[in-house]
Amino acid sequence: MKSDALRGHLDALLLATLDGRELHGYAIIEALQLRSGGALDLPTGTVYPALRRLERAGFVRSEWSTVSGRHRRTYKLTSSGERELANQRTAWREFTVAIEGVLGSGPWPAKA
Repeated sequence: MKSDALRGHLDALLLATLDGRELHGYAIIEALQLRSGGALDLPTGTVYPALRRLERAGFVRSEWSTVSGRHRRTYKLTSSGERELANQRTAWREFTVAIEGVLGSGPWPAKA
């Protein structure tokens, strides 16, 4: 998938991936790949700065933990992040309906 197609949607994708879960960065990347059927294969250089931006905005909280002797930073939605995700989902539905109206394969309505 072209990176241009993701422009403006990365934050919503990350918030949705964290919905109801606490994940470390690489697990977020893997979840995006899995849930997109492999279409989203984002590099760490894209995901980690976005997670830090979401944390600064107050939508994500992170904490360090040790798993099998390895230090990992895990991320979780805040209540503000949950509200932002709900807003992003509503905006996405409105966007897709509008775009489908133009790009959809159905016939154009006849002029009155």
